[in-house]
Amino acid sequence: MADYDFDLNDNRRSKKIKRAIVRIAVFLLETAVVVLIAFLLVRFAFERTLMPGDSMAPTLEADTSIMINRLSYLRKGPERFDVIVFEQEGEEHRYYHVKRVIGLPGETVQIVNGIVYINDEPLNEIVKDLPKMHLSGLATEPMVLDEDEYFVLGDNRNKSEDSRFANIGNVTRKQIVGKAWLTLEPFNIISQINIKKDK
Repeated sequence: MADYDFDLNDNRRSKKIKRAIVRIAVFLLETAVVVLIAFLLVRFAFERTLMPGDSMAPTLEADTSIMINRLSYLRKGPERFDVIVFEQEGEEHRYYHVKRVIGLPGETVQIVNGIVYINDEPLNEIVKDLPKMHLSGLATEPMVLDEDEYFVLGDNRNKSEDSRFANIGNVTRKQIVGKAWLTLEPFNIISQINIKKDK
């Protein structure tokens, strides 16, 4: 009888040890999955960069830390007034540009006397206190955007190289890295910075 009690206790102890091992294994597996998901999100979904120059001031000042949402445009393209991050093709342009979307695919864009026209209608700007543009550049004449092209401008209109100039031109969908989503220092949602409240 004593031997039977000993075996029973030993069996219970063995089951407890097995349960503890299973719990530890499950915990380690769950931790590994969370770490993997976090890595994939950081690597493929979000990216940190710095605002290059002052072409988007005062909305985004030079060297502002920006978080890019690389998943924003997987299903549909940018909307008007989105601030996007794009990269030009060619080895000499391997750096990011940050600009605001003004013209959408299929639209006609023209700048006359510093005013942006979309399909012959003046654009109702949503950014506060935009300086009047001195240069219309390529948009002096009507520009018809292809089905995968976007016309972009910097908020600092007179200190921005953007779609008005041949070295940038219209931005194609495949050039777009993602949406400029957040500023990190200070923390803020970019789409809410320097925007008119009565838009």
